Amino acid sequence: MWKRDEAVKPAGGPGNEPKPAAPIQQPVASAVQPSDLRRQIERDMVNIGKSVVIKGELNGSEDLTVEGHVDGKIELKDHVLTIGPNGKIKAQVFAKAVIVLGEVTGNVTASEKVDIRDGGSVDGDIVSPRVAIAEGAHFRGSVDMQRKAVPESKPQAQTQPQTQPKTTVPASAAAH
Repeated sequence: MWKRDEAVKPAGGPGNEPKPAAPIQQPVASAVQPSDLRRQIERDMVNIGKSVVIKGELNGSEDLTVEGHVDGKIELKDHVLTIGPNGKIKAQVFAKAVIVLGEVTGNVTASEKVDIRDGGSVDGDIVSPRVAIAEGAHFRGSVDMQRKAVPESKPQAQTQPQTQPKTTVPASAAAH
């Protein structure tokens, strides 16, 4: 820091240079921050290339994109798994969100969402509160969209007894 101050003083008059030096440093600092964010985002995402074949368990604590082949089990409980257009998965999948552009053979469990996009294929059962299947996608299996949160299940349990008598009354009226 002392060298910067000394370099600024000899370059121009002592009254004029400190004012331009501060604005020059601020834009440079703001330009560095977005690139640092990009680097941090890139570090949080991992790619498995087309030529990579993994057999066994794949666990991680960051978002993952698979373009290669995985045979076994994939666990990314709090992160997003993206199966790229070239990706071929024969595994049980557990993730926060799963985006399918390639092929998945096996059961998929997501805590937030499963998204099968155009050209994507899933042969297996899906368990997730939200499921999106695009036109042109392939899916064969079953879908379970039950919510697992405890606070939401308690109000539903209270609501169901209220709806059952309403359902029972018309059913008994139709029987008589």
